[in-house]
Amino acid sequence: MATISASDFRNGVTFEMDGKVMQVVEFQHVKPGKGAAFVRTKMKNVITGAVTETSFNPTAKFEQAFVERKDMEYSYNDGDLYYFMDPETFDMVPIGKDTLSDSFRFVKENMTCKIMSYKGNVFGVEPPNFVDLEVTETDPGFKGDTATNVMKPATLETGTEIKVPLFINPGDKIKIDTRTGEYLERCKN
Repeated sequence: MATISASDFRNGVTFEMDGKVMQVVEFQHVKPGKGAAFVRTKMKNVITGAVTETSFNPTAKFEQAFVERKDMEYSYNDGDLYYFMDPETFDMVPIGKDTLSDSFRFVKENMTCKIMSYKGNVFGVEPPNFVDLEVTETDPGFKGDTATNVMKPATLETGTEIKVPLFINPGDKIKIDTRTGEYLERCKN
């Protein structure tokens, strides 16, 4: 397996440390006036999401970790299992509810998500950054209700509730940023 030394760290590099898969978020090569140089590293555990900061000797060696990211289509869920179809093999891959992120609440059937795995073990599901969903329930807007930045609750076709501007009506399709859960714009029909 390929190794990587701390002096080769770049943002986004994944490596194995103490049996965990870590991804470099930030790094800085430090060469103090006295003493040995070191690499100050902020890294994220790709499976738990925990961020830690550590300093490494530039010659420290680690196993490179190859995280597989694969596009798969969300098909359906059965209890706490969510099934994704591999578009190449048409295999159905079951993924437990605890692996899904909070942003999965914006995903509906047949949407393509990125499935992240390491050594065959799925540890994350990344929905598309932007999705178009239909508003199923919200109080109707009133003519002349054009106050800016005034929001009201709306239920989407996935069952999730978000805040939308007053002019949005049931049946409108809207674009949502799944990373923040915020309304972006009304879609052109």
